[in-house]
Amino acid sequence: MPRWFNTAGPCQPEIHYMLPSIERLPSIERLILQRGYFVIHAPRQTGKTTAMLTLAQQLTAEGEYAALMVSAEVGAAYSQFPEKAEVAILRAWFDAATFWLPPELHPPDWSGCLSIGQALKLWSESCSRPIVLFIDEIDALQDEALVSVLRQLRDGYPRRPKGFPQSLALVGLRDVRDYKVAAGGSSRLGTASPFNIKVESLTLRNFTQAEIVSLYEQHTVETGQVFTPAALQQVFELTQGQPWLVNALARQVVEEIAPEPSRELTLAHVEQAKENLIQRQDTHLDSLAERLREPRVRAIIEPMLAGQELGEVPNEDIQFVLDLGLCIMSPEGGLAIANPIYREVLPRVLAVPPMASLPQISPTWLTPSGELDVQALLGAFLQFWRQHGEPLLRSASYHEIAPHLVLMAFLHRVVNGSGTLEREYALGSGRMDLCLRYGQITLGIELKVWRDGRPDPLTSGLTQLDAYLNRLGTASGWLIIFDRRSGLPPIEERTTTDILETPKHRRVTVVRG
Repeated sequence: MPRWFNTAGPCQPEIHYMLPSIERLPSIERLILQRGYFVIHAPRQTGKTTAMLTLAQQLTAEGEYAALMVSAEVGAAYSQFPEKAEVAILRAWFDAATFWLPPELHPPDWSGCLSIGQALKLWSESCSRPIVLFIDEIDALQDEALVSVLRQLRDGYPRRPKGFPQSLALVGLRDVRDYKVAAGGSSRLGTASPFNIKVESLTLRNFTQAEIVSLYEQHTVETGQVFTPAALQQVFELTQGQPWLVNALARQVVEEIAPEPSRELTLAHVEQAKENLIQRQDTHLDSLAERLREPRVRAIIEPMLAGQELGEVPNEDIQFVLDLGLCIMSPEGGLAIANPIYREVLPRVLAVPPMASLPQISPTWLTPSGELDVQALLGAFLQFWRQHGEPLLRSASYHEIAPHLVLMAFLHRVVNGSGTLEREYALGSGRMDLCLRYGQITLGIELKVWRDGRPDPLTSGLTQLDAYLNRLGTASGWLIIFDRRSGLPPIEERTTTDILETPKHRRVTVVRG
């Protein structure tokens, strides 16, 4: 039977290329031997469910435990009615146990049980082996239902392994302290939680570069289709090992872009796959982008896109974007977007409202042969900005970077599938960099904002543009300074251009608007 790269739900080894999940969680077996109750938290679609299903089947097959992965998600609809939540959960758990476990390890009849604690007690007392339970989607529960479940698990903990599961893991998006619960005037359980019996919190790491090579080699062995070393390196660079992205890029390449096994898979194929993913906004990327509307996510992402300092942001909000997998703590220091694909997706999503509001624009920036004329592009942008900039700024959801989003909307109209637009931004950098590639043309653009109480950013902008153009290997570019100070004349009156020289003697176009 052929196998495929999986991008939806848990992996099934008979039809999916897979890596050994337990190698990404090496301490689990030790915690089970210690009869530990613990937490496994990681972003969505990193392989948590696959790992727990695989490990549960492995532990059961070895003959020492009755190991089972279950889900608490069916109780999510009853956050204020714990009794109803637990009945729904127990029904789902019984179905899971009778499907995954051999008959001799099935739980007794739970139909008369009104609580999870009572059911787990009966099963543990009647089962011929110690029970190991992995409870997935635990943070789908909230409020009274969540607190009730956690308190029952804590209550049964001293009776393990004869009267309660020997080992138990809560599996979800966040650590237990960040579970949502409307109790005590806080939206978080905090450290004094009803699950203070946990011995450890584990997280499922991303794939290493070697693991990506191993995963892709499974496809090569089965089909003969080879990924070049440059392609493999680029997959790691673009994804930083995020499992869904690793599989999604491969799926795009081998099923959509180059399905013929005789075709070698190159760097160009991977780049095309990246563009396809970003444009398609598959479920994973779409759900990530949806988070941008949440105030605590916006409080971090908006200054990051604007190149500003983070300011006073609660520690739990920083932990939230880390748990989402949206950001990482960079080895160089500071918070950063987790990988280059996410870095592309976020501003593109935010630019959608300005893009939808764009007037019809004729491509006056193209020569008769279809090449990009940079001077004509500048003229078209200036005309567009003077005429439409003011109303379009109001269509942008992130006020601090509204000019950036309007410019990106315009440039997406320019590339229109025939070129690419890349972005660089970071907290405290004071800028956003754009790289427009169209045919043989590479145009580096530096965006700066002049705000009230700040000096003119021209000097720092010229220096930063120098460094950016040097990295791009191109001689000229644009420095665009959006003047956001109060009391200024309208955009059409204050927009000007000039040709200036950078400290490294590059002649660049400076646009003030």
